[in-house]
Amino acid sequence: MNGKGIIRKHMKIYGRVQGVGFRYSACYSASQLGLTGWVRNEWDGTVEMEVQGTEKLIQKLMAMLDGGRFIRIEEIEETEIPLVEDERAFKARG
Repeated sequence: MNGKGIIRKHMKIYGRVQGVGFRYSACYSASQLGLTGWVRNEWDGTVEMEVQGTEKLIQKLMAMLDGGRFIRIEEIEETEIPLVEDERAFKARG
């Protein structure tokens, strides 16, 4: 963790997370919270995401996503990874 408390997490998210607006919701909510990173659907029905910001804001993002109308997160595998310098936005990939 750096002096500003910024971290980056890689997450694999299981549950009802594809075809329910997860990527759109993640992009919108992360941008509102000032987080950066990316999100994409995987072939196995999971969603992969990297998110960068404070632990508190990352937790808030996940709570917002899990509270979505059609989204149901069942499990999250997460690992703290190195920061990506100069990243400016949160985007959906493929």
